Amino acid sequence: MNIPAVQHHAGYPDVYLASRKKLVVTIHAAAGDIKTCELLIFPRTAPEKISSYLMQRVTRDGVRDHFTAEVITEDTLRYLKYYFRLTDTAGKIYFQNAWETSENEPKDGFYEFLYANETNVLKVPEWAKGIIYYQIFPERFANGNSSNDPSGCQEWGTAPNRENYMGGDLSGILKNLEYLNSLGVECLYLNPIFKGDFNHKYATTDYLEIDPSFGTKETFQELVETCHKYGIKIVLDGVFNHCGIHFAPFQDILEKQELSRYCDWFYIRKFPVEVSETDAVYECVGDYGYMPKLNTANPEVQAYIYNVMVFWLNEYHIDGWRLDVADEIDPSLWTRIRYRIKSAYPDCLLLGETWGDGFSLLDEKSVDSIMNYVFRDSVRDFLARGSIDAKMFNHRICQMRSHYPEEIRQALFQPLDSHDTERFLWNCSGDIRRLKLAALFQMCFPGAPSIYYGDEIGLNGDNDPDCRRCMEWNPAKQNEDVLSFYKKVIRIRKENPCLRTGNIVPLVCEKMTYGYLCQSDSQQIYVLINGAEEANEVRLPVLKIAEYKDLLTGKSYQADKLVNAGYFNEDMISCQGTVKLSLRAFEGIILKTGGMENEKK
Repeated sequence: MNIPAVQHHAGYPDVYLASRKKLVVTIHAAAGDIKTCELLIFPRTAPEKISSYLMQRVTRDGVRDHFTAEVITEDTLRYLKYYFRLTDTAGKIYFQNAWETSENEPKDGFYEFLYANETNVLKVPEWAKGIIYYQIFPERFANGNSSNDPSGCQEWGTAPNRENYMGGDLSGILKNLEYLNSLGVECLYLNPIFKGDFNHKYATTDYLEIDPSFGTKETFQELVETCHKYGIKIVLDGVFNHCGIHFAPFQDILEKQELSRYCDWFYIRKFPVEVSETDAVYECVGDYGYMPKLNTANPEVQAYIYNVMVFWLNEYHIDGWRLDVADEIDPSLWTRIRYRIKSAYPDCLLLGETWGDGFSLLDEKSVDSIMNYVFRDSVRDFLARGSIDAKMFNHRICQMRSHYPEEIRQALFQPLDSHDTERFLWNCSGDIRRLKLAALFQMCFPGAPSIYYGDEIGLNGDNDPDCRRCMEWNPAKQNEDVLSFYKKVIRIRKENPCLRTGNIVPLVCEKMTYGYLCQSDSQQIYVLINGAEEANEVRLPVLKIAEYKDLLTGKSYQADKLVNAGYFNEDMISCQGTVKLSLRAFEGIILKTGGMENEKK
């Protein structure tokens, strides 16, 4: 056994509370090293009362296995000590405590859990688990009211740049809610709608007003209410790391300089303060002088941000906040705000933007979930660019999943692209087959998939600003094949709950072909994708010898008895049969048992 690979940290995320009576514990070991793993736990005051929990291997990446157990008690969890018993594939037994991995059962040096405080319970809004997002850049989605068009507004569909306006607004979103509902959207994420500079509105000037070019508060209220009638949630973009130069406190500094009461709201390097696009005398986001960075450690700034968030929650009943560059903000802000927000609005989603793993944010005290660009990058490299094979794709996807508790995995915001990236179709060099295959995988993978407006009709575009092209509403210019496919895979996702919140076990991982079982306690779905230009014939291992139906085409397949073992991850799951499948280039198959099990062994 690879002893140095055995790892457990007696804190989040290896130990966390799912409730005050439910503790989840995880340990890690080298892939394939451990046959069984047990958690041995006892009260601190009664060491003779040892309980044993057989740990489940919930995921495996290219390097490690990750075992998890749930400890459920009748009373509040408190004062527990624990260690692990590991049995390797040769049957040899080892013990892991806080000091070492040894062949001798420990008498001391145990890990310890102290007390289940309410604020340490990991609570993610249930509605956010597995939900389908639709991201809208308001200025480019639809122009529903030309009377609020900004000065110099250009014709809809003009090539975008960093300065021009096209007239998109809230009325345009409102008038197209039926379209979004028919697509199957369950939550709208809107890029900034508050009064601000530039077409993107990330330079906020008034956090309590709707930008006049987008409409009024009355229109926004109607939008929220209509969304809710459709059963669609709505999440707003909160840009609290920085503001625009026309934000009143910053204007006060420009006017009064050192005498301004708002000097500590920002990071001023020296006086006099003057606006400069570069080399500013104040700290900015991305060194962009028109966006001064707020001092989010300042209690006054924290109170202001809290009041803004509560205002839109209380007055307009939004469902959550997407928090711009959340990992650049002073962490004390999220600790204080989360407790206060969740006390009054427990179902409010706090979704943090980060481009990495989000460890600094997902600590039980900050945000509920993150924008999972690690997912996006992996799918892009495998299915759009073809720069990695199935083996590396599997490693990256499974390693990503292993980083988070199950409650968070189910709510990870999983995009293919966004307003900050090139369109997925651009990465595909315009190959619609690759886009459709990526959409299939995205909708058949646990978590919360996000559609960036227009992807579903084949909208293309390079990185910012080209990825912010106007939505195409002329049916003759939409890709009907792509739209129809999106509707189909969304419907399949909605009809099969395990695709939202299940666990995955990879079963095929060869060259550019990847297949896995997605399962819950009551359901199993098999997904197989071919990311190559060449057709491929595959035998997919399945749990039962039964008839299977492709949910995309309706075609049925009969499983044969598994004769030879040796399939991918055979030590993780016991399969009885295989299904012979032929995949065309960039084709995917979604299999479900047809209910006619063959009892033949």
